[in-house]
Amino acid sequence: MRYIRYAFLGTLGIILVSVSLANRQVVTLQLLPEDLAHLLGFNFALTLPLFLVVLGGIAAGVVIGFVWEWLREHKHRRTADVKHREVRKLEREVKSLKQKQSGDKDDILALLDDVA
Repeated sequence: MRYIRYAFLGTLGIILVSVSLANRQVVTLQLLPEDLAHLLGFNFALTLPLFLVVLGGIAAGVVIGFVWEWLREHKHRRTADVKHREVRKLEREVKSLKQKQSGDKDDILALLDDVA
């Protein structure tokens, strides 16, 4: 399985390098259309190679997807945390009840009851 993963990552790396080499043209990214920028009085423009724009868009999409999924699963993580705390509380309660029940028994017999 490890070799399949390495082969996939190597192939992906070769594809990304070839796309990067094929798209080295410089493009200008503008925050607003020119007419709107003149109307508002500011214009932010950035000149980058095309492959950086494409790979940056892919990376931004992946990051946005991870954050979106993390926020969406918040309620499930919260429920699991509450259940985990409840289980720990109940385990402590069971342990204390076993200690009360085996208070008059020998220590060895109490240990054997804990294992069973």
